[in-house]
Formats: sequence, structure tokens, C-alpha cells
Amino acid sequence: MKSILLIEDDVAFSNMLKRFLEKHNYGVSISYGFEDAKAIILKDDFDLIFTDLRLPDGDGLELLEIVKQHKEKTPVILMTGYAEVSTAVKAMKQGAIDYISKPFNQDEVLHVINNALNSAPIVESKPKPTEKKESLSNSEFVTGISSTSKKLSEYIQLVGPTDMSVLITGESGTGKEVVAKSIHNISSRKNKPFVAVDCGAIPNEIAASEFFGHKKGSFTGAISDKKGHFESANFGTLFLDEVGNLSYENQIQLLRALQERRVKPIGSSEEIEVDIRLVTATNEDLLKAVEAGDFREDLYHRLNEFTIKIPNLSERKDDIIIFADYFLDKANVQLNKNVIGFTDEVLNIFHNYSWPGNLREFGNVVKRATLLTTGDFIEQSVLPAELKLGSSQGSTAVQSKNFSTKDNEKDLIIRALEQANNNKTHAAKLLNVTRKTLYNKIKEYGINL
Repeated sequence: MKSILLIEDDVAFSNMLKRFLEKHNYGVSISYGFEDAKAIILKDDFDLIFTDLRLPDGDGLELLEIVKQHKEKTPVILMTGYAEVSTAVKAMKQGAIDYISKPFNQDEVLHVINNALNSAPIVESKPKPTEKKESLSNSEFVTGISSTSKKLSEYIQLVGPTDMSVLITGESGTGKEVVAKSIHNISSRKNKPFVAVDCGAIPNEIAASEFFGHKKGSFTGAISDKKGHFESANFGTLFLDEVGNLSYENQIQLLRALQERRVKPIGSSEEIEVDIRLVTATNEDLLKAVEAGDFREDLYHRLNEFTIKIPNLSERKDDIIIFADYFLDKANVQLNKNVIGFTDEVLNIFHNYSWPGNLREFGNVVKRATLLTTGDFIEQSVLPAELKLGSSQGSTAVQSKNFSTKDNEKDLIIRALEQANNNKTHAAKLLNVTRKTLYNKIKEYGINL
């Protein structure tokens, strides 16, 4: 039975909520104030803390800070009657897993609690990689709450501690190097080098020198000894991005090095033993390249002991606010700004846009918007025109009508619920409204589910 600490000064409401949660097999303890809750949190462990934002002797944000200091892994949900964007953003930045506005529906509170108890945490940060252009990998790996993000995190946790070769697939901008570094960080090699190489940026004629090194004078321009990527990554992880861009000749050289675990720098008579873990990535279909004779089948199988496919951002819409918040924090630091968050209108645009450039595009959009913002919140006016246009064109049939138009609201709600198989959370997303608004509208129109 999962244990919940409920912190709420309204005695009648807290007792009612306690009985409701206990009927659904949760063990509930109640605290009616800040100081009492603080003492309980420091003394006992809970699977979830569910606290009101406004308490008679403190507030939920202060309590959230205490939880993050002393019980970091315990998820916290804030409930409030003051449904302000700034409060929600601040709570999420401080580590709240979710927040819910009063009055809330019973189904809604169960959904939020289940999500919080089943959500994966944010994974550790990573330093800058070496020998590769700046990219998304100069950031944290952020695990979202969507089902695709949870599956991605599950695979990373599964394969990371092994020494298997991993092939990461996904569209450009999805964060393949971020995933590669996350795999390295939970492996036994985490204290050894992580060397990232962009295969698409290496000219064919110098690839052998880049991978295996060379001796001074071995060819024109070799004015000093050079250590290759294999030797630089010895005992650590070598990450080859866009591995499908390697020429056939380079593929043969790579395969030989992997099979023999030895490399010979150009111009040297001595071989160097190497012990590396290989992680590769591509946005191409390597199987099709194998069938077309452009990629060696034996190398493909050598690289593909385990495959991880990174989902597009369009498949991770439940994570939009998490990524938006992360990119905003990063932009604030880089630009020396102090923007608090996003308006609801901007968040709706983010949700509706298709994000063809994935996380890289998202990060660039947020950084540009942060630079242009002069107030506390990023507004629609500072977003690129294509974002607003793409958002309106990308709306679904349900979204194509104005939700606030009274003469068709009920019809739209019914159609959205049918399309979502009565999943109210999904229906709310189709309609671009919050769960609370949808529940209130269902009640207002007397819609029977």
C-alpha cells in the first residue's frame, strides 16, 4: 500500500479526501500545518506528499524546498485555489512533480496521484563532451512523464550498466548524444573518458588519422604525433554520431579495430591495445543501407547489440512543459536573464506545434524568446512566426473550432471524449484546455459518460 502525507488546514476537506484515498488503497496520514508537517517529513518516509499551497503558518513552496533537501526522491504535489501560471512554474522549478487546482474532481486527483507515483525522476547532469560541436548534449538528460519518455529511460537504465554496444536511432535534434552520455554515466566506465565524434564531419581521407592517430612525418601535414579517438577513449566510451556517413573503406577499418581491439596509428609499427565501449547513433535506416550495399552487414550487427529509438518531440507532448521549463532555466543562465515562465497561450502553441527540429529547435526557440522578453513571462509576440502558423495549421479536427464558442462547446466536448475513448486527460489535450476546465464543462453541460 502506497503511503501519502496529506497536508491541509481545512479539517473537513482533508478528512473527506483521506477517506476517498483510503477507499482506493492508499495509506493516508494528515497534517494540518507547516511546522507539524515539517516534523513529520523529517521523521517519517512517504511515497508521496500532497500539500496545500497556503498553510496557516507557512506555504507549500517552503515545504517543497524542505522535502527536496531531506527527502529528495519523494514526489510532491501542490494543491491550490490560486491557479496562477507563476505559482505552477515556480513549483515545477523547485521540484514539484505536479500541481492541481481546487476544486478538483475525484477522477482528476486519482490521475494526478497515479502519475506522480509512476513518474521517473530527472537524471543527473552531464559535463560538456569533447571533440564534437556544441549540441543538446551540453545539457541535462531530462526524463519526462510521457509513456515514450518512460520507456526511453527504462532502456537507458537497463543497458547502461552492461558493456553492450548500443545503436541509438532517432531524428536529428532528438538528443542522441545526451542519451549516449547518460548510458556512459551509469556504466562502470563513468569515471573514464567519454569521447564523442561526429562522423559526418570527418573527411574520408583523414578518417584513419582521426580514429587511430598518426606519427609525426607519416604524411604531408603530420607535423606532430596525434592521438586518435580510439586511444583517447581507452577504458571509456567512444560515441560515434551519424555512423551511417562513414565510407565503406572506413567501415572496414572500424570493424577491424572492434574485432581485434587493437589500433595502429598511421606511420607506426606498433599496435595499441584498446578497451572501449562503443555507442553509435544515426538518423538513417541502417538496415536499408545494408540492403543497398552501402553499409556492411557484419559491422551493423557489431554495432547493434542493443537498439534505443529516441521518440520525436511530437510524440512527447506530455513533456512539453518540463522541457520548456528546463530550456528556460538554461537560457536565463546563458543570457543573464530572470524570466519566470510562459503564458498559457504560449504553452498552448508549444503543445500544438509539430516541432520538426525536435528538442534542438525547441531549445533555440525558448532561448530566442527569453532574449526578446522584457517582462516576467514569455508571450506569444516574441515567438517565431512559423511557430504560431504551424500551431494553428497543426490543430486537430476537434481543435479547429473555438472551444469558447458557446453554441458548439458541448458538441466539441462530446466529440473529443469519443475520440479519446472517454479518457478525460487525453480529451483535455485535444481541446487545449486544462483537466479542471474540462471537468467543469462536463458538469456544466450535464454530459453523461
